[in-house]
Amino acid sequence: MSAVEGEKRVAAEAAAELVPDGSRVGLGTGTTVAYLLPALARRRLRLRCVATSPATEHAARELGLPIDPFEEIAELDVAIDGADQVAPSGWLVKGGGGAHTREKVVAAAARRFIVIASADKDVEHLSCPVPLELLRFGLRATLRAVTGARLRSDASLTADQGVLADLFGADLREPEAVAAQLAATPGIVDHGLFGPDLVADVLLARGDVVERRVVNG
Repeated sequence: MSAVEGEKRVAAEAAAELVPDGSRVGLGTGTTVAYLLPALARRRLRLRCVATSPATEHAARELGLPIDPFEEIAELDVAIDGADQVAPSGWLVKGGGGAHTREKVVAAAARRFIVIASADKDVEHLSCPVPLELLRFGLRATLRAVTGARLRSDASLTADQGVLADLFGADLREPEAVAAQLAATPGIVDHGLFGPDLVADVLLARGDVVERRVVNG
């Protein structure tokens, strides 16, 4: 196992220990969450889980974790997910795996959103690309309206049949301004900029040591 993969595992296992018995848990998507699922399953807790992607749902069920439709749950006790970039301010870039819209919905529904990451995800300030999910309806018009947006080369679609793209060339020194502009653009379902208002804690692994950053106590 590489050093980075080891850090992902260490952060994920630390997060699994923070989940109380009887919780409603939002499960993110990606390579770091892949280490969370078995760690959570080993604890044999009584849980109700919501998955942010078909891949996470399948992996969780294989491990015996119960997955409920999110339509049946109004609020989550905790959500745990990885990130592509983590800034000191608590701003994140997420969505390399294309699940950022669902991930943001789940994070917003959770009383506590815990971000797990290896040390290489820790950055001084955010940078492009920023993942985007676009409506198929009016796609060319949306791309024309968003300078620097490029469709992914594999023509990927999200689980909700949105079109995946990435934003390049934007100045992210003030991410709230870029986030507001993207959110106000018709045709953009959602973007991969996650504000610190969503984040409770960041568990950042450096080697075998987990650094906990409290963003919203």
